[in-house]
Amino acid sequence: MQEWITQLQNIVNNVDKLKKYINLSPQEEEAVTSMKTKWGTTPYFASLMDSDDPDCPIRKQVIPNRLEQQNCYGLQDYLIFKENRAVGEKRPDCIARQYYDRIAFTVTDICANYCRHCFRKELVVDQELSLRFDLNEGLDWIREHTEIRDVLITGGDPFILSDEKLDRIITELRRIPHVQMIRFGTRIPIVLPQRITPGLMEILGDFHRVPIWINTQCNHPKEISDQTAEAVFNLLKCGVNVGNQAVLLKGINDDVDTFRDLHQKLLSVRIRPYYLFYCEPAPGIDHFRTPVERGAELIRDALRGHTTGLSQPMYVIATNIGKIPLMPDYYIHDKNDKEYILRNYKGQTTTLPVIKD
Repeated sequence: MQEWITQLQNIVNNVDKLKKYINLSPQEEEAVTSMKTKWGTTPYFASLMDSDDPDCPIRKQVIPNRLEQQNCYGLQDYLIFKENRAVGEKRPDCIARQYYDRIAFTVTDICANYCRHCFRKELVVDQELSLRFDLNEGLDWIREHTEIRDVLITGGDPFILSDEKLDRIITELRRIPHVQMIRFGTRIPIVLPQRITPGLMEILGDFHRVPIWINTQCNHPKEISDQTAEAVFNLLKCGVNVGNQAVLLKGINDDVDTFRDLHQKLLSVRIRPYYLFYCEPAPGIDHFRTPVERGAELIRDALRGHTTGLSQPMYVIATNIGKIPLMPDYYIHDKNDKEYILRNYKGQTTTLPVIKD
């Protein structure tokens, strides 16, 4: 049996299994045993936890917390609102849309790791929302809508599906003349790198007019291992580029040193930083939220000028009307009729002439 399947068969999702990896704090044990919420992770990802530190960034992303029951800023029925499921055109449950030519194709609500900060928490973690994942219905809808050029396959985690199902989805999408690219949103390279098997590489690989792109989610440098590095390298070998969509999380990656280390380490294993997401207003994740300005400040103070520009993600908030950039203009210090005054990360200034139309 393939190792990734064994990992999933032995998912760490109860106290006894969890205690094989960490010494649970009383607060963690109480939350795990009393809260009715879906949680769990792979034995591999559990092995990366600090066994004695409840503030371990991996533990805080995996283990339920009583703070999830508090909700000041999260919107009820958030996913219905965010994915425009209650307004506009009639679509199958598996199709979400914020843009004219791009859609999200939700193919499962199962994950290898149930992130406590998940913006699809109502569907994946709390399971208060039920959607119908009819792949044929979704594929038929995409075929009928010739304006759709870009399909994001998401979940849950789509790489949980078998090779056969993934092969069918990819093959059918590539047969649709107006589909120009396929993207996957998956944490698998981070939480279950063993899934990147020769069989999956064969499905994802080969030259084709419809390329495949992958964006994963890594939020802390502790999540990056040699296994992740090898999995990403194997994806690159079969022609699939890998980007990262980090989420800004209070107490996990919202300090300068951690933030810089994360983005430098991502590049060291060939993952290109793509987005930094502000925590969406999903219910039950208030304890992960920072002030909105924090992400832009971290990019300014930890990355811009302090390390290669390749490490700089775009800071955004995902909304029902699309992604909105949250990066203010820190670098144009002043402007007059003749010139701009530009300021760099050291506070040094230079000028640029004003060009008039």
